[in-house]
Amino acid sequence: MIYEHFLSAMNEGSKLLAILLDPDKVDDDALLETLGKINDSIVDFIFVGGSSVEDEATNSLVLKLRNLTTLPVVLFPGHYQQITAHADAILFLSLISGRNPEYLINQQVKAVPYIQKTALEVIPTGYILIDGGKETAVQKVSETNPMASNDIEKITQTAIAGMYMGNKLIYLEAGSGATTPVSTSVIRSVRNNIDVPLIVGGGIRSKEELLEAYKNGADLVVIGTAFEENIDFLTKFMKNEHIY
Repeated sequence: MIYEHFLSAMNEGSKLLAILLDPDKVDDDALLETLGKINDSIVDFIFVGGSSVEDEATNSLVLKLRNLTTLPVVLFPGHYQQITAHADAILFLSLISGRNPEYLINQQVKAVPYIQKTALEVIPTGYILIDGGKETAVQKVSETNPMASNDIEKITQTAIAGMYMGNKLIYLEAGSGATTPVSTSVIRSVRNNIDVPLIVGGGIRSKEELLEAYKNGADLVVIGTAFEENIDFLTKFMKNEHIY
């Protein structure tokens, strides 16, 4: 079970790494090389999703991944139509930092008949968008504003509320292409106030930033843009290297 892996890592103090692949940005011609880099690294999961994805693009990519890797594939959907039965699990996201009902409950209701036809492991996830220094696709599509990065108390209270509502994960997100990652102060405060696994993503472009996220309480870090821009990024995280 994917969630049990997350939970065990949190309880044992081990750290996890995921690569986020956006179906609209993946180059099919380079996919074999891309997966080679991922398979040779310490990556634990492949997340698949994006804020806006063309019809059938998610399903097509996941099917290709099945032939190129044994890593678990977890859906990170920006829309209910980005669901495919061929993944292992789905982060059932609720954008709890925003107040747009479409992304608090409407998309989730629309997703139900699709998910019920699959054997996907469903993981309720409280998704918190934090200002990463630029307007992101999530902000545009969801028509919600990110939380101010310096409002640590409100971010922390939002995370706690998400946990109280039954979310099994809290995901702190600076957004795809963010110029600054989620601050260590925010990560540390949220970690100290929740007892579910904590995911952090957006704007992490260096090994140092990754380690800082881990050091301050992230159980799983998601790398997206840094890998999109340079597939050699993962050479810093080879399987024979202990980074934490």
